[in-house]
Amino acid sequence: MSLIHDRMARGRSRKGWVDAFHTFSFGEYDDPTRMGFARLRVLNEDRIVPGAGFAAHDHAGFDILTLVLSGRIRHEDSLGNRAELAPGQVQLMRAGDGITHSEVNASQTEAAHVLQAWLIPDTPGGAPGYQTVPLAEGLVAGREGPLRLGSDTRVSFLRPADGAVSAIEVAPGRAVFVQVVEGIARMGEERLATGDGVALRETPPALVWQTDGALLVFDMPAH
Repeated sequence: MSLIHDRMARGRSRKGWVDAFHTFSFGEYDDPTRMGFARLRVLNEDRIVPGAGFAAHDHAGFDILTLVLSGRIRHEDSLGNRAELAPGQVQLMRAGDGITHSEVNASQTEAAHVLQAWLIPDTPGGAPGYQTVPLAEGLVAGREGPLRLGSDTRVSFLRPADGAVSAIEVAPGRAVFVQVVEGIARMGEERLATGDGVALRETPPALVWQTDGALLVFDMPAH
């Protein structure tokens, strides 16, 4: 069984300094039929105007992945971490028992475009933490890294070329969410494009790419 999360059906928040799309309920976007999928609770795509961003605020209880698609993001947190992320970098903030952080557009002239996912760990609480690594094809985050998640979740990044075939396997007891970061592909009779997502409970037809693409795959416990 698969459920297409059409890019045009996502929630949207526009506040002057940020234009955000929400695959699942977030903030003022409240859809009881879209409250996350398996361990994936939030999936937001944000465009942040130059010099603006999220002022210092608190988080607890989630593992938060942020991918920079274009522009630069400056991160600061209550653990003393300071980082400036460019395209091709990804960060993990494990909120644990609680962490305060800010994320702002580091440029005064260029917009920033980021994709952010919030994952539910196996056990709430614990010490917060922060990591950042280059975004490379293959495994991005999991129990064994490169970024260390607090759940039996694996997040992979794929860079298929035009004409490539991406086979997505859903093992028994698992659930998979596929997010098209870039490009156009077909999955059986379905056409998928940048911003579309697919929630999977069983192995789907392989994706056949009609352009170069980029794909995030979240492989999680089904419950």
